[in-house]
Amino acid sequence: MISKTPGKKAKKVRTRTRTVVDKNLVAYCGLYCGDCPAYTRTIADRARELRAVLRQTRFDTFARKIPTEEYRHYAECYECLGAMMKMRCRQTCRDRGRNAKCKIRKCCLSRGYEGCWECTEFEDCENLAWLKTVHEDAHLKNLRIVARHGIAGLVEGRRSW
Repeated sequence: MISKTPGKKAKKVRTRTRTVVDKNLVAYCGLYCGDCPAYTRTIADRARELRAVLRQTRFDTFARKIPTEEYRHYAECYECLGAMMKMRCRQTCRDRGRNAKCKIRKCCLSRGYEGCWECTEFEDCENLAWLKTVHEDAHLKNLRIVARHGIAGLVEGRRSW
């Protein structure tokens, strides 16, 4: 903000900015969608860009002519990039995005919980168990933070992914 007083030079005045907490980015399970590559689309966008460059440069022809083991698998690599392009989440689970049939979401809604952090059984919950294959214990760490410090504590602090 710039303050102007007649006859004096304009000076800059610092103002405090407030962190806006978007509750929709905190999933029922405790994961933070703002950090998720599917929600931010970072991987999908880079995969699309790389595939475009590969097509433009006709890299498939180049890869076939290079006699190395690595380029032998170019077609699978290109296909994998195509799968990565589909890693897009347009809405959070709170906005009925991703999987609206999610057991975790249904459980929270049926119990009137804002999220699993309100449940005393989240540490050993079977509905959360499948998250461990991808996220290890990140969701549990986040749930503990939200249970202790609220959603703002998770958003403003260190999160696990």
